[in-house]
Amino acid sequence: MPTAPDTVILNGRLITFDPDRPFADALAIGNGQIVAVGTTAEIRELVGAATRVIDAAGGTVLPGFIDSHVHLFGGSVELSCLDLAKVRGETQLTEVVRAWADKHPDDQIVFAVQADYAILGAGKKTTRQALDRVLPDRPFAMYAPDHHTVWANTAALEATGLLHGAEVDAGAQVVMGADGTATGELQEPSAYAPVLRLTRHAGRDMMGLVTGADPVPSASLAERARDKAAIADGLKHCASHGITSLHNMDGNFYQLELLSEMEAEGTLLCRTEVPFHYKNTDPLARFAEAEEMRRRFNSDMVWCNRVKMFMDGVVESGTALMLEPYPGTDHIGDAVFEAEHFNQACITADAMGLQIATHAIGDLAVRRTLDGYEAAQQANGVRDSRHRIEHIEVLHPDDLPRFKALGVVASIQPGHAPFGGYFPPEGVGVMLHDHQIPLSYAWSDIRSSGARVIFSTDWPVIPVDVMPTIKAAVAPTQLGAPWPDQAQSLMDTLESYTAGNAWVEFNESRKGQLKPGMMADVVVMDHNLETMDPNLLDQARAAVTLCGGRITWEA
Repeated sequence: MPTAPDTVILNGRLITFDPDRPFADALAIGNGQIVAVGTTAEIRELVGAATRVIDAAGGTVLPGFIDSHVHLFGGSVELSCLDLAKVRGETQLTEVVRAWADKHPDDQIVFAVQADYAILGAGKKTTRQALDRVLPDRPFAMYAPDHHTVWANTAALEATGLLHGAEVDAGAQVVMGADGTATGELQEPSAYAPVLRLTRHAGRDMMGLVTGADPVPSASLAERARDKAAIADGLKHCASHGITSLHNMDGNFYQLELLSEMEAEGTLLCRTEVPFHYKNTDPLARFAEAEEMRRRFNSDMVWCNRVKMFMDGVVESGTALMLEPYPGTDHIGDAVFEAEHFNQACITADAMGLQIATHAIGDLAVRRTLDGYEAAQQANGVRDSRHRIEHIEVLHPDDLPRFKALGVVASIQPGHAPFGGYFPPEGVGVMLHDHQIPLSYAWSDIRSSGARVIFSTDWPVIPVDVMPTIKAAVAPTQLGAPWPDQAQSLMDTLESYTAGNAWVEFNESRKGQLKPGMMADVVVMDHNLETMDPNLLDQARAAVTLCGGRITWEA
């Protein structure tokens, strides 16, 4: 007699993404895999005395969500930071910052996150002098939501040695005022890295983004324990939203070591891929580290098979790289890589069989990234590389067909768009020419071109919560002309968050579908998503999350 399954899920509306059986009612799990899919009556017949029975109560059951663009360590740490997402105006900012500072007297720096570019009011620049009024007697700094800008008060600039400027990487800037001192605006990681070193985790949480290197000196045992505890909280948070896998977008050996330790300890709740982070200041010889990462970390729970690069910054700060100057300026943004260096990096990574993921937001940045991927094909031959471009916020019409032609994956975060429901719509619009807008945040156009589209959040730029992002894709805010309607179908959106994200990590034969033999990464939702009003999709939540058959979240 066959062994009874460990767990069964009954009475659900299964969206399987298995073309041979797209929908079902129930499934059974054994030894970390899906062993049967069928009707509730069929699966109920398999139940044994020790089988755990989960009643989906008519809710949607899906392959576990895969967030294919996150910063896990940073997002985890920021769960315990002062969150300014809903704060507007100097008066309110002063009130919340001083209250927080009073409650945390031992922090070296009062550090806040999610500070909008217009937090002081439309058209008002955030300066050190303004932040001095907010908190005059202690170092204070705050992160923009996109994590490309930090604003610091005078005390923070003095404590970090930045008040009179600093030498930074290409594409970064300590913005200077007419008086020869820093204004308080620090653009891009190498400019604000000294500020992060004053925070509770001493910047270790963002080191994989800022440098891609490891802490020097090495973190103490107490620091490692603190870092793992923060990540554990972040993983619980992810699991509570139905997430079973993550594609990290910054990386170093330190993060991989922490995650591997957590895997051994049984506290790693989500499968996590961590990339090798290649910087514009790195020689090609540094790719030897990528090979070592791939060799050392290759389990089903923690692995490395990808290189991450940055081509530009962001639109809001004028650092995204554009084909033409920003309105009313002669500035086209900041190139992080020189084209030839980037092309050689792509050729090298591709020849090693590594997948490439590149942050490219402006239309010139997207073009240069496509050029680099094309150079790799010309040098190494065409292969199933699944190279990715992250964000693609502004796209020139000539480059739209190149995604499909080159087999490049469009990795998009619906919540980032001005119609995504998170950020003020006017923030980006004033930075773009009207003729750029029709192909800005152009999810539908890219999908219609035949290119593969995947969805994610870029946590902590926006929350890792899955359903608000799904709502952003399915029911975006209608801004009217010249912004087109980029709404996605529910099924396309769910596919881009599950099966599509499994495919992009080369795991489509093992996850991303509900069928026998697949990893038992499953989420049971508390609503039937297909029958919900699209405008209310963000009200649905995960009722149960299973990763490898283990329950990692239960409401």
